[in-house]
Amino acid sequence: MHQYLTSSDIANTVSMMRTGFGGTILVVEGVTDSRLYGKFIERENVRVVIAHSKDKVRTSVNLIHDKRDDNKVIGIIDSDLDRLKHKRPRGPVFMTDCRDAESMMISSDALDDVLAEYADPEKLALFESKFGPVRDRVLDGAYPLGLLMYVSDRNGLGLSFKSLDFRTFIDRRNLSCDHSAMIRESIANTNSDRTSAKYTSRLLSAEMEKGYDKKEVCRGHDLVNVLLIGLRDTFGANNAKHLREGELGGALRLAYDDEVFAMTRLYQDTKEWCEEIDTPLWDLRL
Repeated sequence: MHQYLTSSDIANTVSMMRTGFGGTILVVEGVTDSRLYGKFIERENVRVVIAHSKDKVRTSVNLIHDKRDDNKVIGIIDSDLDRLKHKRPRGPVFMTDCRDAESMMISSDALDDVLAEYADPEKLALFESKFGPVRDRVLDGAYPLGLLMYVSDRNGLGLSFKSLDFRTFIDRRNLSCDHSAMIRESIANTNSDRTSAKYTSRLLSAEMEKGYDKKEVCRGHDLVNVLLIGLRDTFGANNAKHLREGELGGALRLAYDDEVFAMTRLYQDTKEWCEEIDTPLWDLRL
């Protein structure tokens, strides 16, 4: 049903919510975004609305702001690949520091808390002594896939990245990515003849040489799946053996605390915006 909702439907939901409520309405992309940012809002004076897509957040919030003259509605969206494309949203829509919320969490101290819960200390120390910090290895492992998405979008390859089997191209021993296997898996997953492995590999190699910021390229879903392989197969404790993607994502959200969120550009930008128009938003316990 969510796919049938339009930006106007979201805007109407916000307008109906506005009746009798003078606080701030925060519009986010999805359920997990609502759970994350809902931890930090001033609960009595802020309401969260899920728009179910990035475009609907952007369009509905700008519609409310420009056409309905309601400046106490703001939106938060994932940056995705927008910074690589030199795109910027306009206030009152703000985007994540990294590619998405999960990327922000894995780039933060929240990862350390999750490792304290699910990693075996001796196995983790051995892994890091051989291959370096887990965070770096996870970013390195997910980076080629994030960049392949950019290559596909930029060159119209039409590759599908849903339901990929990460074990076909992520080495569980060191979390490195086999680029050729990743490309083959992505093409097979797409069931299309719009590109070949050789041509795709050549395009990816050209982009790999440009040295993009990994935090802007790596998708949170991919980072979690790479980390999950490490925890299940290499450096995890017993409680990580049957850990699932959703559970790991939830653990990261729980570990992502007020102090960490307060250090983000997203927090600072939204805080300044709301202070300027004298409307509440965040209630951090610092």
